[in-house]
Amino acid sequence: MQNEDEIVTALPYLTAHLPGVGGQLRASPESFVVEEVGLYEAAGDGQHLYVNLTKVGLTTKEVQTQLEKLFGLERGSVGFAGMKDKVATTTQTFSLNVGHKPAAFAEEAAQRICAELPVTVNWVRFHRNKLRPGHLLGNRFTITITGLAVAPAIALQRAEAISAEIRHRGLPNFFGVQRIGATGGNVRQGMALLLGERQRADKWLRRFLISSYQSYLCNRYLVRRLEIGAFDHLLRGDVAKKVATGGMFEVEDVEVEQPRYAAQEINFTAPLFGPRMWAARNEAAALEAEVLAAQPVTMTHFAQAHVEGTRRPGRLLAPDLTVRVQGDTLIASFTLTKGAFATIVMRELMKVDEDQLSVIAEDDE
Repeated sequence: MQNEDEIVTALPYLTAHLPGVGGQLRASPESFVVEEVGLYEAAGDGQHLYVNLTKVGLTTKEVQTQLEKLFGLERGSVGFAGMKDKVATTTQTFSLNVGHKPAAFAEEAAQRICAELPVTVNWVRFHRNKLRPGHLLGNRFTITITGLAVAPAIALQRAEAISAEIRHRGLPNFFGVQRIGATGGNVRQGMALLLGERQRADKWLRRFLISSYQSYLCNRYLVRRLEIGAFDHLLRGDVAKKVATGGMFEVEDVEVEQPRYAAQEINFTAPLFGPRMWAARNEAAALEAEVLAAQPVTMTHFAQAHVEGTRRPGRLLAPDLTVRVQGDTLIASFTLTKGAFATIVMRELMKVDEDQLSVIAEDDE
């Protein structure tokens, strides 16, 4: 059992038997390219102007503020589906509550944005509702690794072997170092808040720190599934989630559901502990109880802090993962659903110190 004062942030590799390519991330914004995958298409009418743009060197919040000023909109009138990194080339959609306007306004707005802001406008279209956090399916990534530890040809062989295994098995849907903190500092603060050992007046920071602790426990649960050989198969009592529809159900008969898991039609879910979380049963419940019992925090602490809890897909799927060499660099391309961390894919390919992955700020919360 883990010592109650010990925070273990190290994560195992699913492909530990395969050597990585080494290297570094983020030599330039062009080395980390992200394209948002929208949850729905703009209808073409309504009071919200959807603007899809590509930015470099700007945070999502900075673009939001500049769009509000440019069109004289009230604070909060510009919406977006997810936060995107500053030191990257990112494409995402913003919604501007401009009211009902003639069709010509859309093109005029696009020209105005291009003239006043250092961004590229890809398309504009009206829609009936504001974009809000979470209104996206996921993100497409194109990430360049520089400074490879081996010759490009060898790196490609290694990366292709790792990619094939990831496409076949998926990966534990770990939270990245951006959420946990490089040395577990966020986790310790979140635990102290839950135990009542410290107070935080700032509501956003309190929520983030407690979320970091929940994320840490989720990681520990996924580590235990790997350790007991229960990542590639379901457990009786798992709360499973359908990949296509998001519907959830309890796994009562593992033999019946395992073929669907192997076909990547369903995933087991991992706990983000809290009293209103959909509780697993049987074997899966015993494993969750084991993870929580190793901590000083109990379900009562979560309840007292008004943390409800939820569940998260336990397996990250990247069926379109591809790798290629360009000069002396390696480029990985893949799509992930929202909430998944690109660094979890990159750490498997690279197998470098975790602090080298923290340069990517991809935590939407």
